Amino acid sequence: MLRVLPFALDLALLVFCLIDCIQADPGAVRNLPKGGWIVLILLFPLVGGVAWLVAGRPVGPGPRRVPWPSTATAGFPEYERPRPVAPDDDPAFLAGIGESNAEHEKLLRAWEDQLRERERRLAERDDDDRGTPPPAADH
Repeated sequence: MLRVLPFALDLALLVFCLIDCIQADPGAVRNLPKGGWIVLILLFPLVGGVAWLVAGRPVGPGPRRVPWPSTATAGFPEYERPRPVAPDDDPAFLAGIGESNAEHEKLLRAWEDQLRERERRLAERDDDDRGTPPPAADH
């Protein structure tokens, strides 16, 4: 187990330094260009990693990394995040429902009027068929 420990530490240093270098702002990297640090860390993992931590890593405050997991609201303070509005709190939605109901009521009244008119015509036709014989034509 102790034989594997140096290799595991070397691999952990390589991964940490490589990810840190890739996420670093190119303008804030010191002493070498960002690509040079990446090559140095990959070719000489132990020496390159230590050199990155000592001489290349950006110093000072400031956003250097992309928040993980990166989302549409990452980095926003809580009070600036867009909040979904529930349908019963949305005035536009409620107004749309009222308009929709009025339209449906209007259509329903029109259909009922058409149905009454058809029933009236059918009733008249039935009365004509049952009741009086058709007038005879005089020639």
